[in-house]
Order: sequence, then structure tokens, then C-alpha cells
Amino acid sequence: MIHNAQDELVASALYFVSNTHLYGRYWGALSDYDGLHFEACYYQGIEYAIANQLNVFDAGAQGEHKVARGFYPVQTYSSHVIEHPAFGDAIAHFCEQEQAHIKLYMEQMTQQLPYKTSN
Repeated sequence: MIHNAQDELVASALYFVSNTHLYGRYWGALSDYDGLHFEACYYQGIEYAIANQLNVFDAGAQGEHKVARGFYPVQTYSSHVIEHPAFGDAIAHFCEQEQAHIKLYMEQMTQQLPYKTSN
């Protein structure tokens, strides 16, 4: 939770934690402050993971801004039941096409990581 100078709550992020992992998923704010999203969603999570000697901090899906902050792109999965057959077929077709785009996108994002690589 993040408070302003008057000790009023202005933002919070929801994390799930195990013995080895910290997962960041949702956040919200009552006010707009420069850098607030990164503080709530990344920097406090990183500090928590280090302080608690966790092996992994997964900051959540989406966002090129995560790669610039050192997070490797990680493919995520979801599972849904689509009751309407035609709608389900359309979604399945889209997902098949999207897989190739996601693979290329992840390769491109990996090239943007701010780490040295040995060749």
C-alpha cells in the first residue's frame, strides 16, 4: 500500500505469495502520481521478494515497460470454456494465428533486455 504525505492511502497492489514465488496481478490508485504504477507494481514487489529471499518475482502479464526494468518476458496461459460453438471456433482460430505473433514478440522483447549477453 502506498500513502501520500498526509498518510492517506493512494494506491495498492495485489500480490500472491508462496514459499518461493511472488506473483503481482492487479493494482489500483485513487490519485495520479508520476511513477506510482512502477512503485506499486514492481519496486515494492522486488523489495519484498529480496527481503523474503523468494526465488521468483513474476510481475504479471503484458507490458514492454517490464522488459526495460529487467523482467524477462514470460508466456502466460489461461483456460476458458466457450459455450457457443461458433464463437469457440472463432476464438480458437484467432488463438492459433496469435501464437506465431506472440512467439516473435517474445523473441523481440528478449533482445531488449538490459543485460549483457556473452556471444
